[in-house]
Amino acid sequence: MSGTRFQYDESGSTFFYFLLSFEALVVVPCTYYFYPRAAGRNEKKIDKTKCNCDHCRIKACRLRLKEPWRKAKERFIKLLLFIGWVALFLTAYKVAHLQHDYVAYDPFEILEIEQDASVSEIKKAYRRLSLIHHPDMETGNEKKFMMIAKAYAALTDEEARKNWLVYGNPDGPQAMSFGIALPAWIVEKNNSVCVLGLYALVFMVALPVTVGIWWHRSVQFGGDQVLLATTQLYMSFIYKTPSMVFKRVIMIIAASVEFRRSCNSEIIERSSDNIEVPLLIKELPNLGEKNKERPLCFSYSIKARALLHAHLFRMKLPSSNLEEDQLYIVKKCPTLIQEFVQCSAQMTMLAIAGRISRIPNLDTAENAMKLSASIVQALWDNKSPLLQLPHITEDMLRHFCSRKRNIRSIKQLACMKADDRKNMLRNITAEEYSNIMNVIGKMPRIDIEVKFEVEDDEDSCTITAGAYVTVTATLIREDMSTLFDSTMNDETENNTEEKEKDEAVLNVTEELLQKPRFKSSERSKKKKGKGSSKLKRKVIHKVSKAAAVKKNENDQLKNGVLPRAKLDDNSKASDESAESNTDDESVASGNSCSDENNDGSNNMKKDKHEKDEDAEWEKFQAKVSKRDKVLEGKSKKSHSVHCPFFPDDKDEYWWVYLCDRKRHSLITAPYLVTNLVNKEEVELKFAAPQKPGIYTYSVMVRSDSYLDFDIGKTIKLDVKEAKEIDISKLQWDVSEEEEEKDEEESAVEDSDLATDDEIDDD
Repeated sequence: MSGTRFQYDESGSTFFYFLLSFEALVVVPCTYYFYPRAAGRNEKKIDKTKCNCDHCRIKACRLRLKEPWRKAKERFIKLLLFIGWVALFLTAYKVAHLQHDYVAYDPFEILEIEQDASVSEIKKAYRRLSLIHHPDMETGNEKKFMMIAKAYAALTDEEARKNWLVYGNPDGPQAMSFGIALPAWIVEKNNSVCVLGLYALVFMVALPVTVGIWWHRSVQFGGDQVLLATTQLYMSFIYKTPSMVFKRVIMIIAASVEFRRSCNSEIIERSSDNIEVPLLIKELPNLGEKNKERPLCFSYSIKARALLHAHLFRMKLPSSNLEEDQLYIVKKCPTLIQEFVQCSAQMTMLAIAGRISRIPNLDTAENAMKLSASIVQALWDNKSPLLQLPHITEDMLRHFCSRKRNIRSIKQLACMKADDRKNMLRNITAEEYSNIMNVIGKMPRIDIEVKFEVEDDEDSCTITAGAYVTVTATLIREDMSTLFDSTMNDETENNTEEKEKDEAVLNVTEELLQKPRFKSSERSKKKKGKGSSKLKRKVIHKVSKAAAVKKNENDQLKNGVLPRAKLDDNSKASDESAESNTDDESVASGNSCSDENNDGSNNMKKDKHEKDEDAEWEKFQAKVSKRDKVLEGKSKKSHSVHCPFFPDDKDEYWWVYLCDRKRHSLITAPYLVTNLVNKEEVELKFAAPQKPGIYTYSVMVRSDSYLDFDIGKTIKLDVKEAKEIDISKLQWDVSEEEEEKDEEESAVEDSDLATDDEIDDD
């Protein structure tokens, strides 16, 4: 081989192939990910059922102010994608119409003869073409004549023909050439300075600076885009005050580093704050602005705390600048509170492990969860949850909390009869009433199912000391509108039962009155008017009583409950019939019953074994599906929250955790469920106590968006002593191949020992 040779694309044809592939790899994914999605029909349908209260309209107008920038951004993205697709189609058109420079060398084609031509035909063709293309001729072409001579030599000379067959060239092996898909003007001397400067600018300046800026910013943030300095602040205060009240949590959240200008460039410090913030502080009670703890005494912390207090009081701020700052702070709070709850859980786990001395109180984490819902709804934790509904004011609450009604929660309001609810809300208009019902109908109704087991254990139901227990909490969400349907169904069922009862009473009375109860005499005819009326009353009373008793029995049958006397009678009758049947069968069958019993027991064992295998297979599939869900990632799409005072749209999230109410401590870290649409499972794992006994825990589900929507379920764990493992009775799973290898090795060792003994004897 005579070396290698690099060739640049003189015509630029191969460069277009590279350009086409590069454009396709960029334009197609960008179109899929960045093309603006237009609002569909579903969003328009949802808009009809949205709340139209004053605060919701103000929020919608505020969000609409961002739409011009959003539309301009969408148009710019569409323009860029359009330009990219036009460039892609033009490049593809250019590639489709390129003329390829490379042509396979074929001497028969050059001499214009067939592949099976003889030597005489080759010579004739060479002479004919030489007379035409010889350089001395008028029609001569030197390049063409050289190709003809080379083709003639390749077909007549044995060595040249061999080189053509082996190497594809009559001259033998050539230098290996590599084609570079770049135009030749890039490597020209005149353009070398510009090309080198461009390379240096991109790879030596722009790329290192971009990576450095990204690294500097990413190092400052944690997993949930919360500054690490804020996380350290939370952990220090949780360690300092393990039991925090509600307002103390507000103070610490307001002291977050995200609200400090030196750490966050989005924060704006104005000279007007020196006048407006002190005036706002005077209007707020119990703000704690004189606290000397650092950084709780800093100006940025006091300002954020004052704006949060004003938000919870639903106060109107004196200036638009403070409103803008308040919207920014309130929008950041849910993420910061989630980080605060995680810090509290981490400190609890460190205390349980014995790494720190102080265990955070359960109230600290729960007050933080309450604060999240309070900020989203702009309400203090001691206010009525009915104020989360539109058009409901504090003056109207006295109608809800009267002795007759005593409505203190939204669920109780939803369970009311429609007439009673309308009567109670008679002071509002029909449009306002429909807004209230639309909001209530979309609110969540949560139910929880809990089961616990010890995984990877033969007896998963038995919990021993120190075992790892898995508590599976299944959250089931329904809209509150289902309570409207249930009350309506109950009313219709009661009405139908009453109608059926009245019809039965009338039918029975008619039948009884039609029967002749007295002899036909004159005295009876005279007294018939008085007796008939008394008879009717008695019959109606008896029949109504019998119908009521029958209805009660039917209800008990539906619920699975029967009176004790009837249960005893039914059980006695069933036992007598069963005994008679078994006696008859035993007399008829004789000795064959024992065989049938043996067969039945064998079948029962087989069925039980099959059921156990099916159960294990279902558990395995459930584990695989859970792992797939974890690999897919955590979705953050659920149901939207009615929160007119929150600056942005909010989805429902739920904290699920296990706690010990007696000791006021967390057992498991709170798990934030962000994808509860209809049903979702959450696994909470913890180590059982080291001492045997009965322990009572609570599985809690708390909302981060609604007040008074929290539910809990109590579970009792019967922890028993751990069994001692007998190593001698352990059965090791050893394959047949390993057993054969062990036998061979032992045989070799025995033979070696025998030879050693023989040598020693000698």
